[in-house]
Amino acid sequence: MIRSDALSALPVRSAVPALRRALDGSGAAVLVAPPGTGKTTLVPLVLAGLLDEGAPVRRVVVAEPRRIAARAAARRMAWLLGERVGERVGYTVRGERTVGPGTCVEVVTTGVLLQRLQRDQELSGVDVVMLDEVHERHLDADTVAAFLWDVRQALRPELELVAASATTDAQGWARLLGDAPVVEAEGVTHPVEVVWAPPAAPVRPPHGMRVDPALLTHVASVVRRALAERPGDVLCFLPGVGEIARVAGQLGSPGGDSADIEVLQVHGRAPAAVQDAVLSAGARRRVVLATAVAESSLTVPGVRVVVDAGLAREPRVDHARGLSALTTVRASRAAGTQRAGRAGREAPGVVYRCWAEAEDGRLPRFPSPEIKVADLTAFALQVACWGDPEASGLALLDAPPGGAMAAAREVLVAVGAVAAGSGRVTERGQRLARLGLHPRLGRALVDAAPVVSARRAAEVVALLSEEPPRGYGDDLGQALRLARRGGDAYAGRWAAEVRRLSRVASEGPGGSGAALSDERAAGIVAALAFPERVARRSGGSYLMASGTRADVGDGSALRDAAWLAVAVADRPVGAGHARVRLGAVVDEETARWAAAQLASEGDEVVWSDGELVARHVIRLGAVELTVRPLRDPSPALVREGLLEGLRREGLGLLRWGREADALRQRLAFLRRHVGEPWPDVSDEALYARVDDWLEPELGRARRRADLARIDAGAALRRLLPWAGGDAARFDELAPERITVPSGSSVRVDYADPEQPVLAVKLQEMFGLQETPAVAGVPVLVHLLSPAGRPAAVTADLASFWRDGYRSVRADLRGRYPKHPWPEDPATAEPTRHTNARLRR
Repeated sequence: MIRSDALSALPVRSAVPALRRALDGSGAAVLVAPPGTGKTTLVPLVLAGLLDEGAPVRRVVVAEPRRIAARAAARRMAWLLGERVGERVGYTVRGERTVGPGTCVEVVTTGVLLQRLQRDQELSGVDVVMLDEVHERHLDADTVAAFLWDVRQALRPELELVAASATTDAQGWARLLGDAPVVEAEGVTHPVEVVWAPPAAPVRPPHGMRVDPALLTHVASVVRRALAERPGDVLCFLPGVGEIARVAGQLGSPGGDSADIEVLQVHGRAPAAVQDAVLSAGARRRVVLATAVAESSLTVPGVRVVVDAGLAREPRVDHARGLSALTTVRASRAAGTQRAGRAGREAPGVVYRCWAEAEDGRLPRFPSPEIKVADLTAFALQVACWGDPEASGLALLDAPPGGAMAAAREVLVAVGAVAAGSGRVTERGQRLARLGLHPRLGRALVDAAPVVSARRAAEVVALLSEEPPRGYGDDLGQALRLARRGGDAYAGRWAAEVRRLSRVASEGPGGSGAALSDERAAGIVAALAFPERVARRSGGSYLMASGTRADVGDGSALRDAAWLAVAVADRPVGAGHARVRLGAVVDEETARWAAAQLASEGDEVVWSDGELVARHVIRLGAVELTVRPLRDPSPALVREGLLEGLRREGLGLLRWGREADALRQRLAFLRRHVGEPWPDVSDEALYARVDDWLEPELGRARRRADLARIDAGAALRRLLPWAGGDAARFDELAPERITVPSGSSVRVDYADPEQPVLAVKLQEMFGLQETPAVAGVPVLVHLLSPAGRPAAVTADLASFWRDGYRSVRADLRGRYPKHPWPEDPATAEPTRHTNARLRR
């Protein structure tokens, strides 16, 4: 029986007529509704026609960013209809599907919807798709939205789309969906008091996955304070599972129960029983420790207090080291608003913010869109399968960064998923895309199954797709045995994923793999997934094929291995090397086989310890396997080695005399103030034009000493604009010397390209009213005492004679009485001599 009272109490109901009109008119709409208004649960039922007797029933798919939210939304809608999940409302998440023949509202994760779109671009039988919580800007959600808009434009104009969010860039989404109408729902908001509760002492900022334990201790103390000061359940936001466990341990027993309160730990890995307990009122007062999963798409009844640690986890990619992972960041102001709103859903509440009020304005306004910061390999494969490898024709709020897309395509080419050059998806790529795995893990599953068996490959890939708890250790083989043993929530999820992946892996050729140890099988799979992370022990650490060095922890079973396949690594605070958090022992043969695309062999001449070294090298990426001296390297290789030396140690390897330095400075001055055709003589420009000025001398050089014999000044003169005749005016535009009123020829210093300097004795400038200029730029005149020491600096001689000279004259007249110090220097005779010489 439909629970009409509960439905009528949902505030979003008032916005339903406007939403229907918007969809009838344009077929797409943006729905903005505050948390707790019922947008996730009421709207899909209305759009499906399940609340209006006699209305035509339509099929609605609701896409949620997280599995926990998908399950919760389906359960809530089924409850509102007075049914069980799997009847008219069902859900599908990875590895779990609860639907029936009569299901017309299906809640799915965005990842599941992506897979469905790749199999059936028309979404046959679906009438409406609602994308929930689009403000979170998850990559899968952005991709799904772009694909759906393509479907609507090209294949199914009747398909209705709703982008729903609590707080978002509504106008941006409206433009993306063809200027769709924006429908706003008013929420029943209760006041939420803000209490600023920063730590008493400074705490270290987050770095990577690390959070200062002092901050977590402070958060636990704020929770205890909130329990003492305010009624109701407490919802505490923390960045991840590890931080939740630490705070739970400080509040009571590790499992969460204490005598007076019930502590629940809620995150994407939490068991279904815990998730269910959070979504229903408890008998005792509760403290719910949660990640961002509780920000918007879950309603936790009974909460009157929110404690916000102010942190969040976002994906980041370190392309230089070939590492990608979640990292801890300061939560955005939008997230802070969402979190605080949880305290006011049912009654007036309070939020304790564990930072100072002065810091709040410096927080980012919105979370970073994943497309800007995440590993784009899976996204690149999705768009290649969609037929748009560059993602240039997709309706995306933010374009993918070019560098990240290039790196993603390199990975896809390496695993055979797309064709080199065109970027078009291959048949193998189509298969990898259907696996519901990152392409790296898909490649490992497919290629390892014939070697280690489909079951064993699935076991290891399942471990890599959801990183095991830290307590499992850093040895992938040992972690595999602990997961098989079971007994914890992770092992249960791992077993379900193994069953799914085993079915997929069994579709191809398989091997027995019975003779292989767990360690060897784990190493083969990890090496296939991350070939650039196969690493050889070298000098006390491990050098990966990518060029990154990594250390293994003390006491690790991996410590003495000659070769490793590194599955998970991060970079600790202040460390120069990465740290292996999960890896497996491999041998050189396995490393060479798995990373065959990184193998190379050839002659090279490199700059090492200040000299050229010629050698023949067989390498696996950055790992040198064999090296032997090369007796007679080609001139081209020698030239490249010398250029490397110039780039690393600078152009000072050439012979630069005073005249050469002055020539370069004069050219830099003309480039700055005149521009073309005068050449750019910065280091970068000279490296780029080495053929134009350093040949043929560079071609004749064979070693470092030969570079020191090259006259840089003579070489640099080749860059003067001889062809157009402008070189003839070089000494006119940037003269090496200027003749001053005394008749002396004084050198101009062009060290500062902004304004040349003329250092000259003050008496030699008597009678000159106008400051000398070069190329139209007044020189900066350094007026010197008779002893050649600085006395005054001016770029306006006339002004100096009028205003500044008097005080300089008074100072120098007593020290240098033998020199002339006329009262009117502007009309006096210039001289290089003393008064005695003048009288002669």
